[in-house]
Amino acid sequence: MVRLGQEFSTPPVLLLTAEEAVHSVSENRDVLSKWFRFRLPEDESVKLLSSKAKFHEFALQHRFPVPRTATLESESDIELLEQLTFPCVLKPDDKRSVLNGDKDRAVRVNSLADARQRARQMLRTPGGIIAQEWVEGPDSNIYFTLFYRGLGGYVAGIFTGQKIACYPRDVGSTAVCIAAPHLRDTLEPLTLAFAERAGFDGMGSMEFKWDDNRKAFFMIEPTVGRTDWQEEIATLCGVNLPAAAYLHELGLPVRHEQRPTAAAWRATFVDRPPPGFLKAGTKLVDGYFRWDDPLPALKFYCLDHPLRRILRRWNRSRS
Repeated sequence: MVRLGQEFSTPPVLLLTAEEAVHSVSENRDVLSKWFRFRLPEDESVKLLSSKAKFHEFALQHRFPVPRTATLESESDIELLEQLTFPCVLKPDDKRSVLNGDKDRAVRVNSLADARQRARQMLRTPGGIIAQEWVEGPDSNIYFTLFYRGLGGYVAGIFTGQKIACYPRDVGSTAVCIAAPHLRDTLEPLTLAFAERAGFDGMGSMEFKWDDNRKAFFMIEPTVGRTDWQEEIATLCGVNLPAAAYLHELGLPVRHEQRPTAAAWRATFVDRPPPGFLKAGTKLVDGYFRWDDPLPALKFYCLDHPLRRILRRWNRSRS
């Protein structure tokens, strides 16, 4: 990256899209900041926000709403599961263990016995896990606030959306999402209050879920330092966060177009929105495929996706 940076007459703006890249840039920021313009929280905050266990501890300390959670570092911690009410969801503490194929992204467990068994399996590979009480409600109860927070806490752009389908169901990543303008006044102040308290600068997001039983929103987890999986839905609705970040870091004025929110984003062409969520005339945009730019879809569907499935199966066969 240093060699690349040396090719530019002035430092270019660096926008990150991958978890591993955020940690690499953060840990080498003193060297890279001579050659690139980028904005991240302090490295300590990057590590805190990237750890589900540390995030939960920080949120509790500062009275932000989060589900009850137990942190399991080893099999000796499994008895902590007895403190929770089931169902629960088990997740790796660090998402990088999912990306390298060592652990499942999330596993729903409906009983203490099931949780003990699955936790032991997940702890056989390096890294801890968390067990989080289930927030009752369908996938469509999940919302997110995407933002870019610049110099002095200036909010260069912010957008609130709703997941209407996940894959796999209940515990997967975004399959289909839409704008949620009716919740901006509720979720955006809460997100920005957390960001201010945590020193959460740069690109980020916060995921929430509405609990049908307790009639309240709970913070599920943040994304720090990079664009989110479903970032394009904001651009489709007139809030282009990467462009806002670029302009802000160059000291240029940031303007967002006001567009109708009749747009939906889906991860792949096989993902279908559930009935009743999309208004008539809503434009449904695929995350990979474009007629005028088909190569990203060909790479994903024909190369990346099959290789990831093979890697996951191989890692599971070793455990």
